[in-house]
Amino acid sequence: MEKMARAGRLIDRLTATAAVVVALVLVSCGESHSDSGAPSRAIPEAPTLVATPSFSADSAYAFVARQVAFGHRVPNSIGHQQCGDYLIDQLTSFGATVSVQEARVTAYDGTKLDIRNIFGAFNPRQKRRILLYAHWDTRPYADKDSVRTGEPIDGANDGASGVGVLLELARIMSDSLPSVGVDIAFFDAEDYGEPEWLPNRDADYTDWCLGSQYWARKPHIPGYRAKYGILLDMVGAKGAVFHREGTSVALAPAVVEKVWSAARRLGHADLFRNRVTPQTIDDNLFVSQLAGIPSANIVHYHLDTRMMGYFQHHHTHGDNMDAIDPEVLGKVGEVLTQVVYAE
Repeated sequence: MEKMARAGRLIDRLTATAAVVVALVLVSCGESHSDSGAPSRAIPEAPTLVATPSFSADSAYAFVARQVAFGHRVPNSIGHQQCGDYLIDQLTSFGATVSVQEARVTAYDGTKLDIRNIFGAFNPRQKRRILLYAHWDTRPYADKDSVRTGEPIDGANDGASGVGVLLELARIMSDSLPSVGVDIAFFDAEDYGEPEWLPNRDADYTDWCLGSQYWARKPHIPGYRAKYGILLDMVGAKGAVFHREGTSVALAPAVVEKVWSAARRLGHADLFRNRVTPQTIDDNLFVSQLAGIPSANIVHYHLDTRMMGYFQHHHTHGDNMDAIDPEVLGKVGEVLTQVVYAE
């Protein structure tokens, strides 16, 4: 989705204390030098790895491909309906307690979108819970492309990759439950924000992440709480790198450290880098601020290659299965599995 460096403005608007939180985090952190030479948070001594079930990169890749096979998953479309049914069936087959939150939301242009937020609970009676989430819809426009800009994209990376990793984790948990309660959430209508070609785009970008915003205000379980959350967004492309995302560092620094520490212990520091990106607008902002669940965002973002440094096929027709690397999916899945089973 579109994630802007101006996200700090929206953080300020969502809560009067957010600017103070951001300032405290960014100013008070001790500095050390990261892999790139840029300053980053001091890193404490890491605990040892825990034994986990094996995460299958090939299985995660197959879950991504199955979603893409439905075609685009833009709300109100046939592919969207079919893919949502598939996700519900998969979570059910893996033994999750499945909940579906249906809603009608209004897009930036007044279009009424019928959406479904889909949840799968593992260890549903466990009070100590974590929330793992991704968006499952796709962009209705290829507004960063030079051809067919008004047509929807496949969204293999931007959407399907995070869902694919979470489905593989669900498959793992069907055979070997962790001690913590885990809620997997597939949020809808994340990517229906204003297109690039509009001359006066919404300055706070609240037309994005409609599904997570709806849920954060009206959770599927009244009073729902989780210890923390982790968002997966664009986690499967060739050449991916995952820097510490700025909004996550501001609002959930301990969760960021938990994830990046696990990656380092697993030997994936080449993928999970220590530099900090600009603050971005994504589902984790609304889950952190509106739902009060501090969340880290694992998102593909190149700091030095281009403005708005998402992977090269972001919001283009190049975001298809040719862009997906099973090895990247596997490494992200290994990190997530380590975090979950270490709880």
